[in-house]
Amino acid sequence: MYSVDMDTIEKMQTEGRWGEATYMMVDCAKKLEKSGADCIVICTNTMHKTADAVQKNVSIPLLNIIDITWKKIKARGLKRVGLLGTKYTMKENFYKGRLSNKFGIEVVVPDDNNITVINDIIYKELLRGNINQTSRDKAIGIINGLSGNGTEGVILGCTELPLLVKQEDVNIPLFDTTQLHAGYAADFAIPNLHPSY
Repeated sequence: MYSVDMDTIEKMQTEGRWGEATYMMVDCAKKLEKSGADCIVICTNTMHKTADAVQKNVSIPLLNIIDITWKKIKARGLKRVGLLGTKYTMKENFYKGRLSNKFGIEVVVPDDNNITVINDIIYKELLRGNINQTSRDKAIGIINGLSGNGTEGVILGCTELPLLVKQEDVNIPLFDTTQLHAGYAADFAIPNLHPSY
């Protein structure tokens, strides 16, 4: 396992220094491969913006969080899903584009105001260990708004969002990427541990 300083990563994201962030992720992946890792797991949705570059620079597989999420969406027979996460995940194309172009899934995100609301909840509260009922209500309202717009399910595309919103809070399927990714990685490491993956 290789942990990076979230404060450093957040500054790189905020300042648009994605080249440096990518270099850091590639360097970490190479070190993990050299140490004998069988696969790479980037334990964050947003940093999957660097996933293609990471995969190109190592010979072991990168278990992509977007791909396992797609498998679960496909298993439910859904074609149109909402995506919540950081503003980078919701606005940029690395997540939506992969789901749409590679897998044929239509991805809907909230309007700009609600993108800011979710992004602020993540960076100003959840990443600091704060879980507030007011923010939970806002997130549920945003999910319900997506549902009212014909969205069939919603991806919790930030590993902290499942701390805030649970399946029982809403009436449409939620895709907990943290749980899905962890299960996928465990099954890769110990085949048939989770046969549904």
